[in-house]
Amino acid sequence: MKFKVNRNHFFNGLSSVTNVVGNRATMPILQNVLIEAEGDTVTLTTTNLDLGICCRIKATVTSPGRITLPVKKLVPIIRSLSGAETVVELTGKDRVKVTSGSSVFQIAGLPADQFPPIASFTGQHTISIEQEDLGSMLRKVSYAQSTDENRYILNGVFFEFADGKLTVVATDGRRLAKCERALEGPDKPLSLILPARTIAELQRLLKVGGKAHVSHNERQVGFTIDIPKNDEGLVDRIQLVSKVVEGNYPNYRQVIPKEAGSKVRLEREKLLDSVTRAALMCDDRNNTIRLSVSKKNQNLEISAKSDSGEAHEPIAVKYDGPDVNIAFNPQYVVEPLKAVTEDEIDFEFKDDMSPGVIRGLKEDFLCVVMPQRIS
Repeated sequence: MKFKVNRNHFFNGLSSVTNVVGNRATMPILQNVLIEAEGDTVTLTTTNLDLGICCRIKATVTSPGRITLPVKKLVPIIRSLSGAETVVELTGKDRVKVTSGSSVFQIAGLPADQFPPIASFTGQHTISIEQEDLGSMLRKVSYAQSTDENRYILNGVFFEFADGKLTVVATDGRRLAKCERALEGPDKPLSLILPARTIAELQRLLKVGGKAHVSHNERQVGFTIDIPKNDEGLVDRIQLVSKVVEGNYPNYRQVIPKEAGSKVRLEREKLLDSVTRAALMCDDRNNTIRLSVSKKNQNLEISAKSDSGEAHEPIAVKYDGPDVNIAFNPQYVVEPLKAVTEDEIDFEFKDDMSPGVIRGLKEDFLCVVMPQRIS
């Protein structure tokens, strides 16, 4: 195996795949990147058995071949090189020489045939969605994923393809975020749960422009992400393959209040700024903000109180319902407000014991937030 590649292109390709390198001591090859040179491209692949990723970069291949090299050695070496071109050559049994300018490195690798194969979805039904749309949907719900490992079903995002739309949902039991978008899906309804690690990688890889193509089998899902032309040396696409979380996702529809109750329309950024300021007076013992809406005063007052002091800030609103005082964890209000891009949102509430709902006006988005007890 021997090929010549632009140093920056090589480094960009490695940067695209090395986030999912495994660290299992019993399988040292998972700490390596699989390098396959053929034709006019080099394919780079990594996996931790739960998640795999591969991309292709432009190269001049003199002799085709395959090898795996340790990421912890290869990436710093390629990053440090000053030459514009890098030559990679298999010089002996599982040994590779990397040359750039006057720099020469010899790296010990492992045989490519020991590298775990990445699943292929050839022949499977594919669903296509604009990368920008999918990225936007994930941004609006991913913050609500649970981090409690004992609730593994909630440690990810629920995807549901049905009735001509894609619905994504995330919840940790204290808040629930949902976003929908019209999408031509499979003939039969399809639902699956993608792990939080996969969601993070998807959000990193998705760009503006191009599509993401989704395929699946019983235990895995594959994303083929289109790459814009001349994008830092990457060719065609990046492929991401992930295991799905096994189990049944809770019935999220039961969590969403069927009755709207009272509602106020607010400027999103004004509410976000007010909640953020009030939260400065919260502490570990009193991590609560209070929202008080008054028909008489025609305002929504955001307040917080702790041993350190207190904060009060009114926002003018048009309101014709009963006075309501309701308390929330400020983080659970701030995160959906940051995720939405609309200028205005609707805030719905019933009483201090019922959940509040933040809704987008144009975007099909909502976030249900459980209240906290008011002392």
